Amino acid sequence: MPMENHMNILVERTDSLLYYAESSLSNEQGKGWIGGNAPDFFDDRDDLIHEGNLKYYFYLSLVHPFKPESMISLFIPEDYEEYLENNMYPNCSIKVIEHPMSTESVKDMFTNPGLIKHAISDGALSNDEKAMDQSFLIKLGGNPRLIQNEDYYYTKLKDESFSFLFQVDEDGYPETLLQDDYSYPFGFGSLYIFAKIGTDEIQNPVAGFWQFS
Repeated sequence: MPMENHMNILVERTDSLLYYAESSLSNEQGKGWIGGNAPDFFDDRDDLIHEGNLKYYFYLSLVHPFKPESMISLFIPEDYEEYLENNMYPNCSIKVIEHPMSTESVKDMFTNPGLIKHAISDGALSNDEKAMDQSFLIKLGGNPRLIQNEDYYYTKLKDESFSFLFQVDEDGYPETLLQDDYSYPFGFGSLYIFAKIGTDEIQNPVAGFWQFS
């Protein structure tokens, strides 16, 4: 990704990258995948994800747009009440892990039974204002499209110099993503990922908060 795009997307925030979920008919993974098995990087790393009695499901993996040798993977607690109560940084229970590029594991130890695997498309560059009115699975950079625009979501993040990196929006789920009789993991909402963003690097991605309508 050229440096001027990095500036427009994450510094000036005039543009954003939009990603979509696509039916995954083969083992292709595009720029990542949602649902299915976790990356094989996590095959022997249960202790990195599960915490005591708190078990996690794999949610999605996205190829890092500015570090193509890396991915960002998200895990959500199996217990909905756990992450409903802990929905905001620094106590957000959603796990965000940057790790080396990996393929999907053949093991299903983290697989969410409610999600059907879909590939994530290449990111399409969009003017950020126009992006606000579109449907998308992931919006990276620009400004977050919020469901509740309340300052308290940001207080601790701003204090610690975190900036918006991307959001995952359930409005962008295709009908084929959810198994019958399963609910949207975020209540037809959106999850917001933040990071420490400099002019030439992005560090320490974290779950900022999630909201539902």
